[in-house]
Amino acid sequence: MKTTLSGLWNNIQQQLFPLIEDHVGQLSEEYKKLTAILELTRIEEALPCTRFNFGRPCRDRAFIARAFIAKVVLKITYTNQLIRILKRDKQLRIICGWEVTSKIPSESKFSRAFKGFAECFLPEKVHSTLVSELYKGKTIGHITKDSTPICARERALKKEGTRKQRKELVNKRYLKEKKGELLSRRNKQLTQNAEEAIKELPKSCDIGCKKGSQGYITAWKGYKLHAAVSDDCIPVGIVLTSASLNDCEVAIPLANQSHERVRNFYDLMDSAYDVPEIKEHSISLGHVPIIDSNPRCITKKAEKEAEKKRKKLLNFSTAEDRRYKERFPKERFNALFKDYYGGRNIFYRGYSKVFCHLMFGVTALTASMILKSII
Repeated sequence: MKTTLSGLWNNIQQQLFPLIEDHVGQLSEEYKKLTAILELTRIEEALPCTRFNFGRPCRDRAFIARAFIAKVVLKITYTNQLIRILKRDKQLRIICGWEVTSKIPSESKFSRAFKGFAECFLPEKVHSTLVSELYKGKTIGHITKDSTPICARERALKKEGTRKQRKELVNKRYLKEKKGELLSRRNKQLTQNAEEAIKELPKSCDIGCKKGSQGYITAWKGYKLHAAVSDDCIPVGIVLTSASLNDCEVAIPLANQSHERVRNFYDLMDSAYDVPEIKEHSISLGHVPIIDSNPRCITKKAEKEAEKKRKKLLNFSTAEDRRYKERFPKERFNALFKDYYGGRNIFYRGYSKVFCHLMFGVTALTASMILKSII
């Protein structure tokens, strides 16, 4: 894998950079990084064919797709800001594909193109292809699964009934599942493929609540991004759901999605995933699940705390404890994605557009981490 990537990087350095610099002058390090990411992702090749469609033929879609990658990499917040930079910056304009300033599309055309990219899941397809080609025929050590809040600027879904009525409904459903009268969502997912299970997950904008590692509870309005991340901090599986959905409801389809692209030995998850169905599914895929225990009563919590103290006093740790510490790349992914790849700056409304924006960032981050491993 490293040999293939090194060959690609040598071609970029020795052929692509000199070709562009002959045309537009010396490139900065930032533009060299952008050029390498665009060459690695080749997003224009994933665009659907519109040759035999009715109506006016689509133009500049490849250039606009490259511009949206540039928007993420260069940390540009707004589309109109991107257009202004393209008009005055010849190097960026040439990198994206436009030769003349007058040919840069209007903001409305950028918006229509983005809607088309969201409908055909363009960045998701590019990310899937990139990861599959990267890990083709390879087996990695650990896959870490976790979620991160995504704040959105849209109205949250209004839930029916009062809080008491909703709680009673949940309790009735739980009793039916316990008696075997009704299949739970996780039991259904055991017989479904990734695509079928993800379609049935709630995807509307609502209010989410989560307890952090320090014990503080935070609430937000929007969505929740679930990611399966490799040891190299490369996201191999991504699912976006409603903010209120529990992490354990997404673990099985996320595992199926990542298993289609990557083979791994260990699945690392925190205590939110301590559910029998998830362990069963992980073992059925040929993986070893390492999940932090989730004590659900006061006695078990006290036992877990006492065991931690004993291990700390004796300076003792099991093999599972040492492997569980490999979860830190996932935390690094969350920080990188939110700070540098558009995870915080979301100005779109609607699930499909928000997911498209996030996947442009995920694709750019994936390409960046691949380049970092070979440079």
